[in-house]
Amino acid sequence: MLVEVGEGVEIDAEVLGEAEAPTVLLIAGSGWSRDWWDDDLCALLVARGQRVIRYDHRDTGASTSWPAGAPGYTGRDLVTDAVAVLDAFDVDSAHVVGLSLGGGIAQELGLEHRERVRALTLVATTAIGPTAGQLPSATPEMQAVFADRGPAPDWSDPAAAVTALVEGERPFAGPDAFDDARMQSIAERVVARTRDLAASTTNHFVMDLGPTGPASMADLAGLPVLVVHGTDDPLFPVEHGRALAAAIPGARLLELEGMGHQLPPEPTWDRFVDALLGP
Repeated sequence: MLVEVGEGVEIDAEVLGEAEAPTVLLIAGSGWSRDWWDDDLCALLVARGQRVIRYDHRDTGASTSWPAGAPGYTGRDLVTDAVAVLDAFDVDSAHVVGLSLGGGIAQELGLEHRERVRALTLVATTAIGPTAGQLPSATPEMQAVFADRGPAPDWSDPAAAVTALVEGERPFAGPDAFDDARMQSIAERVVARTRDLAASTTNHFVMDLGPTGPASMADLAGLPVLVVHGTDDPLFPVEHGRALAAAIPGARLLELEGMGHQLPPEPTWDRFVDALLGP
């Protein structure tokens, strides 16, 4: 379903599950379309009685795209896009699950659109407001990945594009938590669905985040919040998840052993979903 979010911008969204079930809104990370929310994980949530909505950010999947290197939007637009998706499906409030950049968007929703948020699950992300203590930077290996991106692949070659996407995700995963077969299957679907692969792998990383007000994690008090973080996250080391959970009164923390900066690996899904749907 294409959702009009204003000024000729369309967001491609998908709903799974029964209309009367409680809604879980999945918000992906930078450069991720809805395809990166694994089909089998979504099916597990539906089997557990949830209605799942996942969608393509701007510049990903089938949503509106801008020229690579020139995004015509800011991070603030990504927040209002999430609200527009809820509106399009007549959802008053949802359990919002955000991963990485999506976790930042989820926090913004909880702070600025609290009436639309029933609960928050923040995966592999960091606080958008101050926390106690100084947090560690990305690992040297992760910093090297960002410093040496190498030449861009030939995005017009589907096989080369799939390989580039799979290998692009590999450094973020935990040392024994990369599922090649799953990543290959997802990447093939991403390549088939994405309007502009160069834009999808560039624009979220160069966009202006836009104006933000002072954020206090304490203002999320009263919302059920689950923080999920991998012990081997190379981008936001586990201390980020611990600090985020500590800064939100009443938040629960689930640390997943061996998980990196990634969607929780398949062997952890039962624990992840139990915690997500728990008290």
